[in-house]
Amino acid sequence: MAQRISRAKRTVRGTQFRQPDAQDRDQRLAAALQVLYLVFNEGYTATAGPDLHRTDLAREAIRLTRAVRRLLPHEGRVTGLLALMVLTEARTPARTGPDGELIPLDEQDRGRWDRDAVAEGTALAEEALAQGPAGDYQLQAAIAALHDEAERAEDTDWPQILALYDLLVRRTPDPAAALGRAVAVAMVHGPRAGLTAVDALAGAVEPPYRLDAVRGHLLERAGEPAAARAAYLAAADATLSEPEARYLRMRAGRLAP
Repeated sequence: MAQRISRAKRTVRGTQFRQPDAQDRDQRLAAALQVLYLVFNEGYTATAGPDLHRTDLAREAIRLTRAVRRLLPHEGRVTGLLALMVLTEARTPARTGPDGELIPLDEQDRGRWDRDAVAEGTALAEEALAQGPAGDYQLQAAIAALHDEAERAEDTDWPQILALYDLLVRRTPDPAAALGRAVAVAMVHGPRAGLTAVDALAGAVEPPYRLDAVRGHLLERAGEPAAARAAYLAAADATLSEPEARYLRMRAGRLAP
């Protein structure tokens, strides 16, 4: 190990550092923001284990994104990402029940949301959209703001959310964005239309259980309990998250014959 450190020191001493050009800086920023986005997502919904939410990761991602914004206060991507994180984290108090069970967005007690965080995140989202062309993070933040501004689930402006998802999927090939759009399609045009959009994503969504989970939800809304139950169980068997598996099995249990 000592030899490796010595070689590394010699390499560093022999390296000529230069100020990156604009394109290089832009690429580095994009990579850094992507890492922060992924860290936050893992903190907000852990992919494996007994806990739904990893507070340490989510808060650290927000802290670091705030630090980047202090350095780049007029960069719309940074402001948009921070807005997205703050708006999403604002729902955390209502995401789980007394026994740690997952509570989906449309069933959450919105009175438990952090309203100060919602106000901050909404202001950041508006600022991000005003800072230049709307990119992925700005659009996702705008979608999150529309969810958080609705006092009740039934007040959600789904047509506007669908319009934002249409813009988002035209910008990015991310299947997760397309899956979110499929839900919005279902809420605007009905579950059958949503199922058609979901089926078009077969084999593209990672992790795959998320596709089955959404399919189960839409099949349930479409009045196909047996098919919905099968989809929920398939998703439950595939996820490594214990809270998500319990929730999916609970949904399947409601549809047992």
